[in-house]
Amino acid sequence: MSKFNVRCRRAIRGLALSVLFALIALVSPSQVFGEPPESVQRAIAYLATEVPKWHRENDCYSCHNNGDAVRALAAATSRGLLHDRTPLDDTLKFLRSPEAWDNNGPDGPFKDKNLARIQFAAALADATASGLVDSCGPLKSAAQLLAELQQPDGSWPADAEGTLGSPVTYGQPLATAMAIRILLAADARGFSRQIKQGQQWFAEHEPQGVLDAAAALLALPNEDCQAVRLHRTQALKLIAAGESDGGGWGPYVNSPPEVFDTAVVLLALSAEYMRYPIERKLAASIVHGRDYLLSRQHADGSWPATTRPPGVDSYAQQVSTTGWALQALLVTAAEDPKRTDSGTSEERE
Repeated sequence: MSKFNVRCRRAIRGLALSVLFALIALVSPSQVFGEPPESVQRAIAYLATEVPKWHRENDCYSCHNNGDAVRALAAATSRGLLHDRTPLDDTLKFLRSPEAWDNNGPDGPFKDKNLARIQFAAALADATASGLVDSCGPLKSAAQLLAELQQPDGSWPADAEGTLGSPVTYGQPLATAMAIRILLAADARGFSRQIKQGQQWFAEHEPQGVLDAAAALLALPNEDCQAVRLHRTQALKLIAAGESDGGGWGPYVNSPPEVFDTAVVLLALSAEYMRYPIERKLAASIVHGRDYLLSRQHADGSWPATTRPPGVDSYAQQVSTTGWALQALLVTAAEDPKRTDSGTSEERE
């Protein structure tokens, strides 16, 4: 491996620690959270089976199997939990050629090339950070393709404006947060203008619900200034108001908890806790949210699909929901003295 590529990989890994959207599985320095390894291993085994299946059976790559699910397996790789990387080989070959992404598979009513760029680029970013891809070239190419999609207002397109995001469709706030994270990982200096414009979009848009608030936390710059503190406080208040009695969050303050929304909130709160480890309320909310995720996991390692509207049978949403849930468990993983062997908290704060 060249010295350039070694330096490049180290730089990306360093950025992954500082970027708010820390979706790769790096343990929080506070070391306060934990998960039963068996539940995580079941989720890894499920996704390791599903990731290669889609291309084998459909002759194309999907944003759910080869995007969200691959990000989760990259996170598992970073933690040393994925020992057989064979299920990723075919997808990694595809991800290394961003110029071919737009021509992947037949066109159809559900094919969104713009959103696919975000989802595949996110998978490539995490695969590069975890060492599964040993060159920075593909990620920089993907980031350039992504930068071309930024709207004049600083956001990135996903669904129609105001549409509630889902594990597969993301929605405008989450798509924008993801795009910012990718550009930071690829070349923070080279894409500084696009990153600042994206962060400014969040600063100028009041979150409409819990999911939007979590996306805002993940996208806001890591700066201690009055404007950032104000928006961060507003987002945290929405998330606190939306936490259910049994742990977990839905897309809005009064919505019942769902797996996808809970996973995104956990990722946001984990980043906040890394910044302010003395915040006991954040720690308690994370533990409660993890308990909710663990209580909803299926025996095969998957999670029920979060769909809009709820209750729809969707394989794509199930795979993506499982990818988000596994990432949330991995990012918040460490030792928690309050947790019993069954994975539930012994006490609620």
